[in-house]
Amino acid sequence: SNRFSSLTQITKQNVKDLKLAWEYHSKDGTANIQCNPIIVDGVMFAPTAGWSIVAIDASNGNELWRFTPQHEGNRLEDQPARRGLLYWNGDASRGSALQSRESAGVQKDRSSGEPRHEARVIFGAGNWLYALDPKTGKTLAGFGENGRTRIPMQTSTVGAVYRHVLIAAGYAGDVYGYDIRTGAMLWTFKTKPDAGEYGHETWSNIEQGANCWGGMALDESRGIAYMATGSPKPNYIGMGHTGDNLFSNCVIALDALSGKRLWHFQEIRHDVWDWDIPAPPNLVTVERDGVRVDAVAQVTKLGNTLLLDRVTGAPLFDFRLVKVNGRLLPGDVPAPMQPMPELPQPFARQAYTVAEMPASPEAQAVVLPVVQRSNSGPYPSIEEAKPTLLFNIHGGAEWTGASSDPRNGRLYVTSNEIPWFVTCFRDSDPEPLKPPTEGEKVYQTICFACHGADRKGIAHVPPLRGLRLRMQEDAIRAQIKNGLNGMPPMPQITEEQMKPLLEFILCRDRPIPPVDPNAKPKWTFAGWNRLVDHEGYPGCRPPWGTLTCLDLNTGKIAWQVPFGEYPELAAKGVPKTGQENFAGCMVTAGGLVIAGGTRDKKIRAFDADTGAELWSHQLPLHTTAPPASYEVNGRQFIVVPVTGGGKLGGPTGDSWVAFALP
Repeated sequence: SNRFSSLTQITKQNVKDLKLAWEYHSKDGTANIQCNPIIVDGVMFAPTAGWSIVAIDASNGNELWRFTPQHEGNRLEDQPARRGLLYWNGDASRGSALQSRESAGVQKDRSSGEPRHEARVIFGAGNWLYALDPKTGKTLAGFGENGRTRIPMQTSTVGAVYRHVLIAAGYAGDVYGYDIRTGAMLWTFKTKPDAGEYGHETWSNIEQGANCWGGMALDESRGIAYMATGSPKPNYIGMGHTGDNLFSNCVIALDALSGKRLWHFQEIRHDVWDWDIPAPPNLVTVERDGVRVDAVAQVTKLGNTLLLDRVTGAPLFDFRLVKVNGRLLPGDVPAPMQPMPELPQPFARQAYTVAEMPASPEAQAVVLPVVQRSNSGPYPSIEEAKPTLLFNIHGGAEWTGASSDPRNGRLYVTSNEIPWFVTCFRDSDPEPLKPPTEGEKVYQTICFACHGADRKGIAHVPPLRGLRLRMQEDAIRAQIKNGLNGMPPMPQITEEQMKPLLEFILCRDRPIPPVDPNAKPKWTFAGWNRLVDHEGYPGCRPPWGTLTCLDLNTGKIAWQVPFGEYPELAAKGVPKTGQENFAGCMVTAGGLVIAGGTRDKKIRAFDADTGAELWSHQLPLHTTAPPASYEVNGRQFIVVPVTGGGKLGGPTGDSWVAFALP
């Protein structure tokens, strides 16, 4: 998770000479790839846009083999190695004492008769964990059921391995320990505790969320696995799960062999604002009062960095809780105290105020009416039919997290500073008819993978319930055809499909019953809406995206620079504004921070000591995962997926691109 490279061939002095070394196209479709590859002995293992896993000669980009797992669905978590994959060296001894059993990936030690297990590539795809032979790409029959083992809550993040235990997080919750040799499940940790378990009493009712979707880290010297969890769900509507909601919004330390919880630290209590802890933890060593301390550094959507003792979970700086007076929807109960840590310094704005409004009168004329009618400020209120204005929906930090330099206790994080507003309202849509209408059939074919079978939306995809109350038919039709924000355009939808689809989502294909005044109200919200000015730029003062260096020894920001720029604004002489970004960064012993994922489709190198931009390269699409660096035949490379799309929208691609010195 630390994304630090000890390679030094590429330096501050010569990074300006970086050139394209090779480009790989999978040629099996286009899609947004969010995975760091694994490079071992000159071979890169990575997913493709067409949902395969490939081995690539890391010196030239030539494909060596390809494996396509069984495709069981179209959910995000069904994408193979969606946010990472693992390489395990195996436990086989070297030399002639081994007799091969290649089909199972198992060898037998002639001296003892005990089976020895070969190296393997491990990745998740939906409800399965797969193990592949890294030399051939074939599944290892000795692992689970013909090379795959079931994971109950699906998986999409990269796991960790301690000795023979593979720790894997469920996409929908819980964390599991597997025997990496056989695929057998060894233990389960419940992120939403069962009755009788510690933390169960912090939920009035167990709902969704509290899942580890950002990844984890492993302290091999101590056998401790660390993970971070998301917020409880549904967002904004918390009356169904009042309480502090452990283990949501937590950093959790587990004994890797047993799955036993060693400690946890919760950032936000009863988070209804969608402020997950989205990223993998970083394991760091810092100096506090002249003593070197092993710590966990956890960046969050809110822009905090939780710096915790690795063994006890105690904060290394004072962690202040303050009284919060915000209001929530009827029946919901806000937590009375919430964190306001002063150190480490926040690397992103945490509350929208009038002072954040853009400077120009034209922009203020558009933004001010929204600001005036909205709830805002720290931990803002959520009230019926009144917008809630806030930062940090797309970070602060995002799933890409931070990179750290083990030599000096510095942490580097890319961040977003985009204002959003959310409006909650009562949901009175009638349920679909049985058998389904033609419009529902079209919806189930085209829309349900993102908006859900219940039309409540999945992750950041907004609900369609109540759409009839907030959008006109012409606007809906235009958005389906042309796309908007993260929604891709769908020009392939015919008029024969469009008409019944509109009838279904606008509830015109079924009777709307009268409202029962005695029934509990159903609630939904009108999606995540960006606050923008008259020209479509973020409705706040820049920067809109940043790269920050935190000195974890002092808790202070060493430097912060805008990350990304709008060429049309630069041409007008506007200083660099920064942009919304989703790809993250890495740091090298050559004194460089390499980062991408900005809307301007550039990959950049910065001076790790000052933040000065030293190099950039224009790409056809934006990068979509943190860079990786490796060496083959004495040559250092930097590789990234260049596949576009995702939360930034736009077209998608199928390429991996590597850079090196001439």
